Amino acid sequence: MNTPSRIHADPRATLRAGLPDRYLTPNDIAEMFEVPIETVYQWRKKRTGPPGFRIGKHLRYDPADVHAYVTQRKHVSQDAA
Repeated sequence: MNTPSRIHADPRATLRAGLPDRYLTPNDIAEMFEVPIETVYQWRKKRTGPPGFRIGKHLRYDPADVHAYVTQRKHVSQDAA
């Protein structure tokens, strides 16, 4: 839903250009990694995806932690090749 005061950009494009200035939602993570939202929640349950945290009942992700997770995964993949 777009409002005149705030238009949501594609989170994947935002991370490529620089870290967003807001915490990411599970939907942002699913969109960035092009996976179903259920996968994001399974990652959280199994502690295999980017680290998230709760603010009340809401799950959020720090963009810096997501970036670090991707960097780590790249290194693991390159080492295994």
